[in-house]
Amino acid sequence: MAKVGIVMGSDSDMPVMAQAAEVLEELGVDYEMRIISAHRDPEKFFKYASEAEAAGYKVIIAGAGKAAHLPGMCAAIFPMPVIGIPMKTSDLGGVDSLYSIVQMPGGIPVATVAINGGKNAGILAAKMLSISDEGLLDRLKAYSKKMAADVNEKDEKLKETGYREFLK
Repeated sequence: MAKVGIVMGSDSDMPVMAQAAEVLEELGVDYEMRIISAHRDPEKFFKYASEAEAAGYKVIIAGAGKAAHLPGMCAAIFPMPVIGIPMKTSDLGGVDSLYSIVQMPGGIPVATVAINGGKNAGILAAKMLSISDEGLLDRLKAYSKKMAADVNEKDEKLKETGYREFLK
C-alpha cells in the first residue's frame, strides 16, 4: 500500500515530481503518483484528497505552479502532513508559487520546500514516516552517510587534480 501520495496539477511538473519519487524508491518507501488538477477537475481532486487517508497515505507531496492551490487544498482536506513543492514558472520564476504555498492561513499548514525541490520533498516525507519506522530511519541514516562520502570523494579528487582537471 502506498504511504505517500505524489500529486501534480500538470504533466509539465513531472521532472520535478520524479525527483521525489526517485528518492522514495531509493529509500524503499511506497508511493503513488497522480496528475490531478484542483482547477481543471475539482470534483476529481476533492475525491482524491478526501479518500487519501482511507487509501493509506500518511503524507502527500503536492507540486504546483503559478496560483499553486493544489498543496493548500490538499492540506485543507487531508488530515495528515502535506509537503508543497513550488514549481519554477516562466512568469515569475516560481516566487508566485512559493508565496502561494507558504502563505497558508492559520490551521492549514503546508510544509514547503524550495522551488523545484522535489528531492527534498521526498526526503522530508521519508523523515516524517521514519518517526514510526526504524528500518526507514536506518536507511535515512545510511543515505546521509553516502552523501557525506560522496562529497569527501569529490574533495579528494579536487585536491589531487586541481580544479581544471576536476571540471573535465
